[in-house]
Amino acid sequence: MNLNIDWSFFTWELFSNFVLKGLYFSVILTAIATLGGILLGTLLALMRLSGRRWLMAPATVYVNGMRSIPLVMVILWFFLLVPLIIGRPIGAEISAIITFVAFEAAYFSEIMRAGIQSIPRGQVFAGQAVGMTYGQNMRLVILPQAFRNMLPVLLTQTIILFQDTSLVYAIGAYDMLKGFEIAGKNYGRPIEAYMAAAVVYFVICYALSWSVKRLHQKIAIIR
Repeated sequence: MNLNIDWSFFTWELFSNFVLKGLYFSVILTAIATLGGILLGTLLALMRLSGRRWLMAPATVYVNGMRSIPLVMVILWFFLLVPLIIGRPIGAEISAIITFVAFEAAYFSEIMRAGIQSIPRGQVFAGQAVGMTYGQNMRLVILPQAFRNMLPVLLTQTIILFQDTSLVYAIGAYDMLKGFEIAGKNYGRPIEAYMAAAVVYFVICYALSWSVKRLHQKIAIIR
């Protein structure tokens, strides 16, 4: 079987015309989903650790529910059902952003919960001893340390998130994979286009993983 692989079509012009737009959206989606996911995830983590059943129960159901459903199903459900509920379409890109924030918050919640629980209880008592409220203690003492402790894990989850952005292909959003697909169709080279997409994803994710590993080593030395 002769696949007749030809890479001559893959030029900077092709990359800038088809792939760059998709890469830009993938990066923007990753950044927004990471920031939004960490903020919402931290709130969910605090709810689960609050000791109040009326806060713990909904947060637990949300986190466990989201973590039990494949991301691609959540993407499709949100894209197809929300327009029916509100009576108008919201677009693939906006749908993808909202879905990723809501979905990733469940995973960031567990990371932040582990980070908060890793802080010695003595620091909580010390904050209370100097007159800090619960909110001040969390904001000034606990959360900064928890975030620092879990930073490598948060960044690793962000890399996974970037890989998952390729799933928005299912609803027609123009991400990096979509750009490669369109380029492959236009040039009649779909196999080479998908192979090139795999290489680009690998290079980006490997470089980011290496950077996270170095950061983790530096944090370990500082400790």
